[in-house]
Amino acid sequence: MKRVLQTLAALAVLGLIGGSAVVFGGLYNVSARVGHFPGVPLILHTTFINSVKRHAPPESAVPDLDGEGMVALGAKHFDGGCKVCHAAPGQDRWAIPTVMVPAPPHITDAVQEWQPNELHWIVDEGVKMSGMPYWPATRTDDIWPMVAFLDAVQDGMTGQNYADLTARPTRPDGAPEALPYCAMCHDNSGRTDNPLIPRLDIQPQAYLEQTLLAYADGSRDSGIMHVAASRVTESDLMELAGWFAAQDTTPTTVSNITDRDLIARGEALAAKGTRDVPACTACHGPKAGPRASDFPRLAGQSVTFLSDQLHLWRDGARGGGTKANLMTKAAQDLSDGDIAALSAWFAAQPASR
Repeated sequence: MKRVLQTLAALAVLGLIGGSAVVFGGLYNVSARVGHFPGVPLILHTTFINSVKRHAPPESAVPDLDGEGMVALGAKHFDGGCKVCHAAPGQDRWAIPTVMVPAPPHITDAVQEWQPNELHWIVDEGVKMSGMPYWPATRTDDIWPMVAFLDAVQDGMTGQNYADLTARPTRPDGAPEALPYCAMCHDNSGRTDNPLIPRLDIQPQAYLEQTLLAYADGSRDSGIMHVAASRVTESDLMELAGWFAAQDTTPTTVSNITDRDLIARGEALAAKGTRDVPACTACHGPKAGPRASDFPRLAGQSVTFLSDQLHLWRDGARGGGTKANLMTKAAQDLSDGDIAALSAWFAAQPASR
């Protein structure tokens, strides 16, 4: 037994010496040109597959990926943040990603074999030692549009489909240089038909300025908007805020609300304040007044967007802005029915600033 222990100890010392030589002596060649030893890529990829399947959220957590605007919003974010490595449907990768180790697969190959809940986990968590970053926010609800897009790619999205989803409007004369990137989602006018994307033409400039800065520094949580706002300078953000605030506000609404009883209930809730929390209308309008210039206007906003934001406030997943504590207090006791009613009433009102 003593000889066995001595042998094991000697082997351990030799292993330590060998490992130290690799780490401190530079014996292991980390060159991407050389690549891994035979068999290592298979081991790593098998580990990756099994890790995703173990840690992914349950399939029951997947929302309706066919909901209006889901694929379009995901495609637009992919175009700005992911296409550089994975290319896009109907496009080839450029040279650099093809010589990375491991090489990021073309998006049409990357999505194969994965279920939506697994795609959500990959996008959210990223992949160690692969160049795949994790989602730049703690909120995970805005990952689902990305998953909807990836699911559509899996189903055979064409290059023309992708081009249609990610087309950028022509920049008007005198508009900010950064406008086309924002207009891909918000349009040049700040008015969009996508119910997941907020209208900007109804917002005061002060609110837009503070919101864009909060997205840029991460104090307002959104993976999609953090990436978008951090691509340009602070002066660009201020210029964009001024542009959208200067657009004519049309009274048209995005959502067609027909449930009059729900609207009436929402109106009563919106006008009801307490000693600690003012009525919704006092800060958010309609006709909130200039003193509420750092609050968002809600009349004419999409019912889907309003509902999503109120759920985030109530569930503690939304922050940002100078009055975040007030909104957290205002939303904390709202039921799902209250949120539906408030969203319906504000969405049914003529848009105004």
